[in-house]
Amino acid sequence: MSKFVVVVIDSFGVGAMDDVPRVRPQDRGANTCGHILQHLPQLRLPVLEKLGLINALGFTAGTLKRSAGAVYGTADLQHEGGDTFMGHQEILGTRPQSPLTMPFSEVIDEIEQALMIRGWQVERIGSTLQYLWVNGAVAIGDNLEADLGQVFNVSANLNAITFDEVRAIGEVVRHCVQVGRVIAFGGRLESSQQLRNAAEEKEGVYIGINAPRSGVYQHDFQVVHMGYGVDASVQVPQKLHDAGIKTVLVGKVADIASNPYGVSYQNLVDTQRIMDITLKEMQASGDVFICTNIQETDLAGHAQDVARYAERLELVDNNLERLMRAMQPEDCLVVMADHGNDPTIGHSKHTREKVPLLVWQPGIASACLGARSTLSDVGATACDFFAAAAPQNGSSFLSLLKPRTKTAGGKHV
Repeated sequence: MSKFVVVVIDSFGVGAMDDVPRVRPQDRGANTCGHILQHLPQLRLPVLEKLGLINALGFTAGTLKRSAGAVYGTADLQHEGGDTFMGHQEILGTRPQSPLTMPFSEVIDEIEQALMIRGWQVERIGSTLQYLWVNGAVAIGDNLEADLGQVFNVSANLNAITFDEVRAIGEVVRHCVQVGRVIAFGGRLESSQQLRNAAEEKEGVYIGINAPRSGVYQHDFQVVHMGYGVDASVQVPQKLHDAGIKTVLVGKVADIASNPYGVSYQNLVDTQRIMDITLKEMQASGDVFICTNIQETDLAGHAQDVARYAERLELVDNNLERLMRAMQPEDCLVVMADHGNDPTIGHSKHTREKVPLLVWQPGIASACLGARSTLSDVGATACDFFAAAAPQNGSSFLSLLKPRTKTAGGKHV
């Protein structure tokens, strides 16, 4: 009974990627891990230190040192930007495609026509800039919280329309556009007018609904994220299902990744609860792939709160020790991130950073995994670990994981 456990410390990058000056200059100098350790030099993370965090970081910061026994490397983001949704799709074996960046106004005609052909009642709201108003309960326009031009929102009042219908509208939008993500979501509102009252424009180019101001998150919120070029049939959960292996997703990854045959613990944010569930699933019988997302680190990054970020890291560190104590010789643990979110850089958005890749098994020999070109190498390794077919993307590093040799006296060296 083998377990392959991936713990994604959301946003815990280890330095700006080489292409940042060209593609994302606002992230020059970003280093989430390094800057946190430098700002709080007494911070102790003994388990992450043992796993090789400083080895992956590439320089000593604070009190943490390199680990002689670590199995470590780094992984670049193959997807554009630095995105939790696409980061996890990439981890699970999707080969990222290059999305387009554009305002909703450039595709409003095509989306309007596609919806009307399918029988939806569609109005345009606004003067110079317009968004679509569907069946008197759904607004379609630019996402105003993410990087502008990269995401379109389908925002709904679930007291006036079912979430299945909202999802269907989102699928029409997804079919029409090539932006990175379409997010279809809704909550129970007293009146659909709350959505229209929260309409905003930005930079004279973008128009959409300010979702927090609309109140849509407050009651019975439901959401589905639809990524560009994401095909669940080529991802790790499907490949493992085909080989008879169960997948368990815990935390935000369960909200954004497809796992129809496994177990998904959705709508979880509290780090301790997430780690408790991960430990429980790891101790259960049977072969299983577990992927867990620790979201509270990312939330601290968005809040530019170094102290809060460090506090969450300490909690993760303590819980990693619990996981490692419970692991059996045939189990494997991977600790990584999905992008950066440097709380010291001067803006509150994700930062395009390479991520640490830390691997541990009982009795494993030290090794350098190198600079991997994609997060998908983790998903490919998980499939290789269970002798399943490979996902669409990534190269396995399983062959680099070897047991420590023993001396004549039976001691590991």
